[in-house]
Amino acid sequence: MTNNVVSAERSIRAIVRSHIEAYAAGFSERHLNELEDPEGTLNMKIHNIFIAALGKEIQYYSALARSLDSSLGNMLETMAINIARLFYEVNTSIEGYISTKQISYIASILESYTRNIKKPEIKDYQSLRIKPANQDLIKKRKASDYYLIDEANKSHYLIELKIGGDLDNKKARSEKEAILEQYAILSNYLPTDTKISVYFATAYNRYGEDKPWIQSRVLQFFAKEELLIGKDFWNFICKSEKGYSIVIDEYTHSASLIVEALNKIKKAYLG
Repeated sequence: MTNNVVSAERSIRAIVRSHIEAYAAGFSERHLNELEDPEGTLNMKIHNIFIAALGKEIQYYSALARSLDSSLGNMLETMAINIARLFYEVNTSIEGYISTKQISYIASILESYTRNIKKPEIKDYQSLRIKPANQDLIKKRKASDYYLIDEANKSHYLIELKIGGDLDNKKARSEKEAILEQYAILSNYLPTDTKISVYFATAYNRYGEDKPWIQSRVLQFFAKEELLIGKDFWNFICKSEKGYSIVIDEYTHSASLIVEALNKIKKAYLG
């Protein structure tokens, strides 16, 4: 291993470890402080009489699992952003100009996907790279999950991240619309030959690592070449084929801190 590779791995591991330490401490402190609060996160959820009838432990674990899943997802997203900052310039918004013609063209693409007239392909939106006439422009500011710039090869990446991969039926079209508008905005001010890529990403493969990604709602709006699922996502943001292995290995080593926090909460709530 070169010194740069070793240094990168140490930095990735340090970020994973520090995020887990902070998460475990914060999760434990929050729930312990809410123990006597009737409007606390767990207390507000344990009064479902239909769950309560199944027993106190199931009632508790049901409430805790929902809280854990949500907050853990937020932590993973922040952790991924901070890892990405080691290798990319990271932005969470894009501001610039887009033409009414480009907006209409994006709408027509999405309508063809919505009506299952065609499957999504990367070539569908390549015409957005053609710079429009100045008099036809509208200024927009768009939030972005990840807008990454790789200074080494002058490439730009737009990533829609869903931690577990769920793409809401009601929002699938609007989320692809948002990322294509970001693509058009970048195309309008970056040099024509600049590489711009669009991705849908997940932190893990809900079907099992290395298994095919078959969620129909995602595939209705994103081409297979646009997917960064589980391992591919972590490898991408770590700029290493070993990125996923490093992240998972360090997470596994540090996960006992979260287990300790959960045990403290369980003891407080269940005795």
